[in-house]
Amino acid sequence: MEPSSSRAATTAFVATTTVVLAMVLLINTRCCRKGSYAKADGDAQLRFESTRKGCIAGLANWLWGGKSSCVNNGVKDGVIGAIGNTPLIRIRSLSEATGCEIFGKAEFLNPGGSVKDRVAVKMIEEALQSGDLQVGGLVTEGSAGSTGSQILEALGATVERVRPVSITHKDHFVNVARRRALEAQANSRQDTIDLCPSYLLETSEAISRGTERLLLHKKVHENGSHFARGFDGKFQGGYFANQFENLANFRAHYEGTGPEIWKQTGGHLDAFVAAAGTGGTLAGISCYLKKQNAGIKCYLIDPPGSGLFNRVTRGVMYAREEAEGKRLKNPFDTITEGIGINRLTENFKLAQLDGAFRGSDREAVEMSRFLLKEGLFLGSSSAMNCVGAVRVAELLGPGHTIVTILCDGGARHLSKFHNPDYLAAHGLAPSAKGLEFLGGKFADS
Repeated sequence: MEPSSSRAATTAFVATTTVVLAMVLLINTRCCRKGSYAKADGDAQLRFESTRKGCIAGLANWLWGGKSSCVNNGVKDGVIGAIGNTPLIRIRSLSEATGCEIFGKAEFLNPGGSVKDRVAVKMIEEALQSGDLQVGGLVTEGSAGSTGSQILEALGATVERVRPVSITHKDHFVNVARRRALEAQANSRQDTIDLCPSYLLETSEAISRGTERLLLHKKVHENGSHFARGFDGKFQGGYFANQFENLANFRAHYEGTGPEIWKQTGGHLDAFVAAAGTGGTLAGISCYLKKQNAGIKCYLIDPPGSGLFNRVTRGVMYAREEAEGKRLKNPFDTITEGIGINRLTENFKLAQLDGAFRGSDREAVEMSRFLLKEGLFLGSSSAMNCVGAVRVAELLGPGHTIVTILCDGGARHLSKFHNPDYLAAHGLAPSAKGLEFLGGKFADS
């Protein structure tokens, strides 16, 4: 979810790096099959050192069908070959408790430990094919996720931390990431690009800042880089990955995750449920499954603070108790990360949904501890998805097959979601013995 208030305030950041990273992964694996993509983290790319000559040669081989050197005995040809085709795990405890067959798509087993592996490499792949991204180009992305703040910086990405603000603000992390890519383009082409689009500013502010935009262009051209945080400014253009609006996100799941679920279940499933952040996972999978069988039900599980539940159930982004146009900017709070949003993304607009459920922080926390009993150490979004799976099972009744997404593991959520002190301080210390936290028929379990 985009950062909103104190308890939910995960540090927003912008990560930038050269495209050499993606190139190294793409060329060294020689893609053993179309649909095997480069590993790059879901929130940003990492910096790899390599020669441009090797990158170009490998890129040509990858894009135009060079012969594969990988074997067909189950060995993966590099990191790329290990992305996707994750196991579909029967969650025994939830299946037995509900009388349904509940399966989790184990996306935490991707090389980068997240469902975002699929999306990142799909965005890079399509950008390279379209020419929007060149070898040696700068890739930028904005995120509020734990992945960037805890992992990417340590692995080499340059992270620029920004304060949490509304998506309409010019300094929202997504808008900053967009500007950084434009700056790289301006630096590369030595031309003038509006680095502070007026549609992101109030009219009066846009007018008053006109001179500043011109000075910013001049600074970029003369000094090489406006954002000289470890960069030398020598990039072959810039590319803003834009995971929220980039439909490569949707296609990664429509072409990859959805078909895998269909194959793994043999086409015998009744429902799919997942939370949404960018919306790509839910949209891509729901569209694919319904294309195969229109009778498959697809649902959203939405965390506190998100407007998507209201959008799906009532057609608006605000709750019943709120008057339209009177909603506070940051009225809610949640400890779940990577899911929930208060705007419609281009990816989410494509989702084909039959309904939605509202989940709570306590339910997500308790579910994560409940699933530890069978060896599943999950992050907050995965736990919320499992809450959604049980809600769907209650709605449909026993005897149905339900699939959800286990987005990532718990190791990236140690500071809050799996921190006993943090949870206790916010009244969320887990105490349930079974599934009684879900209420209903489970109240006495």
